Amino acid sequence: MSAIRVPRTVRSADVVNEQIRDLWARTGGHLNPEDRAEYESLVTEWASAIGSGVAQRA
Repeated sequence: MSAIRVPRTVRSADVVNEQIRDLWARTGGHLNPEDRAEYESLVTEWASAIGSGVAQRA
């Protein structure tokens, strides 16, 4: 069975960056494995937004 990707709304780099900052503040800079996975996903999304030029708040 193949995975079907559902298109999602592209968030701006600013919005994703704010979420990354909130994650660091919430965890006190100490990421457990679940937080690390969230962080890596957010950084990937942020880099994609930067690369596509989506830098302003949506």
